[in-house]
Amino acid sequence: MLSADHDGGDPSQGDAILRLDFRPPTEHVPGFEIIDLATLHERRRRRGRRSDLVHRVDFHTLTLITEGSGEHAIDFVTYPCRPGTLLWVRPGQVQSFVRPGTAGGTHLLFTPAFPPHTSSADRLVKEWYGPGCRQLGARPEYAVLSTLLGQLRAEYGRPQQEVSAEILQLLLATVLLQIHRLPHPEGGGDPYAGGEAYARFRAELERSYATTRRAADYAHRLGYTVKTLTRACVAATGQPVKQVIDGRVGLEAQRLLAHTGEPVATIARRLGFVEPTNFGKFFTRHTGMTPGAFRQTQQGDRTLKP
Repeated sequence: MLSADHDGGDPSQGDAILRLDFRPPTEHVPGFEIIDLATLHERRRRRGRRSDLVHRVDFHTLTLITEGSGEHAIDFVTYPCRPGTLLWVRPGQVQSFVRPGTAGGTHLLFTPAFPPHTSSADRLVKEWYGPGCRQLGARPEYAVLSTLLGQLRAEYGRPQQEVSAEILQLLLATVLLQIHRLPHPEGGGDPYAGGEAYARFRAELERSYATTRRAADYAHRLGYTVKTLTRACVAATGQPVKQVIDGRVGLEAQRLLAHTGEPVATIARRLGFVEPTNFGKFFTRHTGMTPGAFRQTQQGDRTLKP
């Protein structure tokens, strides 16, 4: 879901995942843009970019599929797209249109700072974790979100001097709160079940996963016991705190191995491993594959794609 106008890296160099910040073609409303998928793909074609290009974004994207079919990948999970599919990609996640196909719909982009700070929706956009895909089908929730997105499109489409950023913010907050009340997909856990302890832990983990993997360090920094963090993590994810920490480190390792050409030793150092052999043991334990085998599988699949 690529609509920003600025590349944060050169994927041809192989040393970093392409990163995009929020720079739409026009500053119609700072921090916000809403377009349709056809416009997005046409914009990409004009710039000579492949639709399946792997990239990170530094902003949120919400997409509601209203017609056709396709596939979209978010952090190694490929989701089928059909009418009623809702996709939410958060800052820092790695994604690509695996097979754009004929999928059409509404594509909403916004920075974390755009939602109103007085709304609880502000909290929702600051959380890095959440379901990437929901299949709403023809359920009533689909009609509600479609109507709200239509109102956003109508306001955004007014003459520039008449557009109200406040109305857009409040409508966006309503969209986010409507999504928040949807049931969590089966097997995805419920981050809110972990309460404040889990929310604070996840924020600290996002800041520090590359510098420490010790549960005791996180407990000390946050003023909790390890047992408290474990209870919060089990409630939210079904996993103890150490597994949640290792899972976050493992995810970043997979991203870097699959989507960059950085040497394994460099990736190991970036993730806080002094010895590459220790990183290799950690990664194999976490994924069941060596770093080299995982990279070959992921990058080999991509080169074989027609």
